[in-house]
Amino acid sequence: MSYFNRRGIFLQKLGPTVVDPNEVLVSMQFSLKEPTQDEEGALTEKLLDSTLFIASSNDGGQSFSIDNAKDVDGDGDIDNDDRAKLLALAKAYANIVRP
Repeated sequence: MSYFNRRGIFLQKLGPTVVDPNEVLVSMQFSLKEPTQDEEGALTEKLLDSTLFIASSNDGGQSFSIDNAKDVDGDGDIDNDDRAKLLALAKAYANIVRP
């Protein structure tokens, strides 16, 4: 997240593992940050309105599924477009070799 933009997405790829070499999980955390000052006047940042999504794949990251969804495109409803955007983000991130 930058100084000028309060919104951010934290991505983390988990897997494959020794137990299941075809399993890949992508954790996607959407958050807002807010600068604050503590009692001593030091500037810190808090994450607000954080939402976590986990996309899972059992074919090495070729296709993903997601259980929960949220209105990520801002059209007022939770539908297949929201799910498709989250799954596309997970697949794109899983294919990055060196993030």
